Amino acid sequence: MGKGITVGLDIAKHVFQVHGVDVEGTVVFRRKLKRSEVLDFFDKLPGSLIGLEACATAHYWARQIRALGHEVRLMPPSYVKPYVKRQKNDMADAEAICEAVSRPTMRFVPIKSEVQQSVLMLHRARELLIRQRTMLINALRGHLAEFGIIMRQGKAGVGTLVALIEDDEQALIDRMTRDALRPLVAQLREMHERIGQLDRHIHAWHRSNAASRRLETVPGIGPITASAIVATITDPILFRSGRQLAAWLGLVPRQNSSGGKDRRGHITKKGDGYIRRLLVIGAHAVLRFARTGKGASTKWAAELLTRRPYKVAAVALANKMARIVWALLSRGEVFREHAI
Repeated sequence: MGKGITVGLDIAKHVFQVHGVDVEGTVVFRRKLKRSEVLDFFDKLPGSLIGLEACATAHYWARQIRALGHEVRLMPPSYVKPYVKRQKNDMADAEAICEAVSRPTMRFVPIKSEVQQSVLMLHRARELLIRQRTMLINALRGHLAEFGIIMRQGKAGVGTLVALIEDDEQALIDRMTRDALRPLVAQLREMHERIGQLDRHIHAWHRSNAASRRLETVPGIGPITASAIVATITDPILFRSGRQLAAWLGLVPRQNSSGGKDRRGHITKKGDGYIRRLLVIGAHAVLRFARTGKGASTKWAAELLTRRPYKVAAVALANKMARIVWALLSRGEVFREHAI
């Protein structure tokens, strides 16, 4: 096995498959590896081009193999799938990865550092706890609705429900119902406290990162959105323009064009749904100020509201915010008021 080998590595939990070809495309090895054998195998292999699918644990393996002197490239699984011949299995997947990584037009996923993955883990854990908190709130509302107790939505409504459950003097619900719902209230308080702890960790990292602080200057982008974007986008230069970043986030119309006819539909909703949702939520906040005429930076949004429905304007503004994010990250600048 000489230099110039291209390797496709199909990763899993315990059994890995490798497929290697030389510069002429001749297969030089095709074998299975146990998890404990992977690093030893690549340590003995001369510097090569290694392709992996960007799936679970891929960034870890990419960092480990890159440290052994190889060039490692991650690819979206959807881009590798067309190269799978006939039946899907580990051997065919490794061969497809090996073929896809050598294509000149293939798009690659930047390898994330441990710090970036840790920050994103804070976000993922926070999202999970928020969903669980919402489940608890909905459970409390549903249970009390069986007794004809309906409260308004929002923090005030939840606070009223909790106070009602904990007040032994109230006659609206009996003791047995209180005993059933108090554990849910205790768990709700615990969830709220844990979410607050994660928020503090995210804010602390945000304050320590210059790029994240620059993004915070954009209206509609706060520490949560800014830190998520910086931790996800390893290198903004990989996107040729702000529009390409917006397209990667799924904020551009879906195209079904043919024969010179341009047909566009709803937004694609491709890419990172978490960042897309954060940008749309931030756009809603900007539009609320635009409706009242407050803030010099919302002039474009206010004019858009006169021509488009509110939710359409929110998505359009989120698209514009994504383009501004690319400009700030790629040029190292801060937001200027006349940008939107």
